[in-house]
Amino acid sequence: MTDLKMKAIAITGYGSPQVLQVREFAQPQPQADEILVQIRATPVTAADTLMRRGVPSFARLFLGWRRPKQEIPGTCFAGVVSATGRDVRRFRVGDAVFGLTTLHFSANAEYVCVPEDGVVVEKPTNLSFAEAATAGDGALTSLNFLRELAQVRPGQKVLINGASGSLGTAAVQLAKHLGAEVTGVCSTRNVALVQSLGADAVIDYTEVDFTKTQSTYDVIFDTIGKSSFARCQEALRPKGQYLSPVLRLPLLLRMLWTRWWGAKRARFAATGLLPEPQLRAMLHDLKGLYESGQLRAVSDLR
Repeated sequence: MTDLKMKAIAITGYGSPQVLQVREFAQPQPQADEILVQIRATPVTAADTLMRRGVPSFARLFLGWRRPKQEIPGTCFAGVVSATGRDVRRFRVGDAVFGLTTLHFSANAEYVCVPEDGVVVEKPTNLSFAEAATAGDGALTSLNFLRELAQVRPGQKVLINGASGSLGTAAVQLAKHLGAEVTGVCSTRNVALVQSLGADAVIDYTEVDFTKTQSTYDVIFDTIGKSSFARCQEALRPKGQYLSPVLRLPLLLRMLWTRWWGAKRARFAATGLLPEPQLRAMLHDLKGLYESGQLRAVSDLR
């Protein structure tokens, strides 16, 4: 068994895509409490790209200062259980699963070992492996930001900037699921897509700057980090919240300032750093939403 090999992506340092190479590694073997997953799909997310570049610089404190500590990148996966440790009870060989490896990375490979009680659940029956693999990034992050961080309530007005992206397409649907009135911001060619996801209104950013209109919102979720709290401040209602999954120094400073002064808040959360039981519970909630048809995966994003 120890002679078994697999192919995986190796990251040789921080920088351009050229730091990534396909290499041969020893196939991992599950410990007593682990499952071995044969990966059928694993995405390259925006967070993966930031990690490859080593930005923001302070992230290197836990990623590795000179080069990534983990040689194989990637956190999200979907696949089939091909072996189980002797103490595993939740999963059996042949089960289709999806999840993420958090700071253990190693998902951009043919196989990965994850703890039975890690961030892994059975794959939604109505999703392909490729669709399920992306849920651990876009949908999970959006659920955390909207439900857990902003605590969106029925009747609130929510704007999703970047509504046609991986996070945005999930965020539009999840905000509607939480009972909000949703406005999506996207390019001309994606207006119909965002409307089909249930957005009550869609703003074409090539024609209208949403920060310059008279409309105000309880929550602005900038899924792509292209705007800022300063630009969006006038578009926020009293006690409104600006959310962004892209942490840069200006946002960090605004978070510290608005925590103590002013009613409007700038917010960020590192979803992948949440406790694994909490992440697994949210992933299980997403599974139910997908299977019930309340949330649909969107592929061919542009």
